[in-house]
Amino acid sequence: MFAIVTSSVVGCSKKVTPQQCDAIVEHYAELVVRDTKKDASAEEIKVEKARETKEAKSDDAFRNCTSEIEPADYDCAMKATSADAVEKCLE
Repeated sequence: MFAIVTSSVVGCSKKVTPQQCDAIVEHYAELVVRDTKKDASAEEIKVEKARETKEAKSDDAFRNCTSEIEPADYDCAMKATSADAVEKCLE
């Protein structure tokens, strides 16, 4: 499951946009599917990615994305090549 872990930084630091939050979720979902279904067809990947994206967007942590994730975290997550790496970027 997608989880956003936030640091306890106080101040007015810049946060990501809703579109960037969507991009993180979609990237994460694709990595989860590729990690768990290595031999999946393109159609299976598409279906599973949609399911993972829907599940992640219903998570409470996602709803706080724009108020908790900073641009550096976004950059790290988008460069990640595994779901675990995305989660580490967002800790």
